[in-house]
Amino acid sequence: MMLRTMFLRMSLFIILAALVLHRPLPAQPSGSTQALSVQYEELTAPQFLQAVKQAGGTCVLPFGVLEKHGPHLPLGTDLLDAREVALRAAKQEYTLVYPAYYFGQIFEAKHQPGTIAYSHETIWNLLQETCDELARNGIRKIIIMNGHGGNAHFLRYFCQAQLEQRKNYAVVLHSPATDPELAKQVREMRQTTTGGHADEVETAMMRANRPELVHLEAADDQSGADQDRLDLPGTFTGIWWYAKYPNHYAGDGSPATRELGEVVLSGQAAQLAATIRAVKQADNLLELQTRFYDQSEHPAETAQPVE
Repeated sequence: MMLRTMFLRMSLFIILAALVLHRPLPAQPSGSTQALSVQYEELTAPQFLQAVKQAGGTCVLPFGVLEKHGPHLPLGTDLLDAREVALRAAKQEYTLVYPAYYFGQIFEAKHQPGTIAYSHETIWNLLQETCDELARNGIRKIIIMNGHGGNAHFLRYFCQAQLEQRKNYAVVLHSPATDPELAKQVREMRQTTTGGHADEVETAMMRANRPELVHLEAADDQSGADQDRLDLPGTFTGIWWYAKYPNHYAGDGSPATRELGEVVLSGQAAQLAATIRAVKQADNLLELQTRFYDQSEHPAETAQPVE
C-alpha cells in the first residue's frame, strides 16, 4: 500500500512538472507600450493607438529614391540608409517610423538602369496624400528625414506649400546644422576629400548598414570624377549634375570602411533624435500654424503694429 501511494505521488509530480515546463509564458498585452515597435508596419491596430500616444503624435518619414549608386552600391542606398538612421533615432527618442518611401525626385538619373522616376504630379500628390492619411490616423507632427540630395528643393517647397490650405497637422523637414565634432571625426577618418554620391562616406555607411549589398571590388570599375562639361557661372539648370557626373557616381568608394560608416550613421541618428525631441516639445507649432491660417483668411483684419 505504501509503495502504491509513493508511486501515485511520484506520477502526479511528474505530470505537474510536465505541465509547468510546457505551459506557455503569459502573453504580453497587445496594447503594452513596453514592447511597442517603432516600425509603423509592424504594429497591430490597437498597438498603433498606443504608439501614436507614446510618440506624442509624431512620425518620421524616411525619404529616398531608387537610382544608380556607382557600380558598387544598391539602387536603394539612400532609402536603406535613411531608414536605418530613422530607426536608430527612434530607439533614442520614441516615434513612429514610416515604411520604405521611395517616391522622390530623380529625373537626373533617368539615363541610368534601375532608376524609377515618377512624374512631378505623382510625387507631389503621393506625399500630400500620405501626410493627409497620417493625420487622419492621429499623427499631428510629420518629420521628413531626407536621404537623397535630389529631393532637397522639392521637399522644402512642399513644406512651404502646406500653408496654402488649412491643415490640422504640421510637416517638418529635418535639416540639421553641421556638427563640428562629427565633421572633424569624419575628416580624420576619410582617405578621400571629394565625392557626394556613392563616394567613400556613402559607401562606408552602407558597409556598416547592409554590408552584404556592397560590391567594393567594383568601386573602381567606373569613374566618379567631375567631368566639368558645362560652364554657366551664376546659373542653375537641371542638367548640371549630368554635365558633371554622367556615370551617376561622384567620388571614390573603394577606401570606405565600416568604422567610418558607423560613425556617420550614429552621428546622424543622434541629430535626428534631437529633432524628434524638439518637435515633440514644440507645443506652439500647431498653435502658430492655426493662427496663421486664421489670419490668412482675413488679412485686412491682421494687426499692423507701428513701432
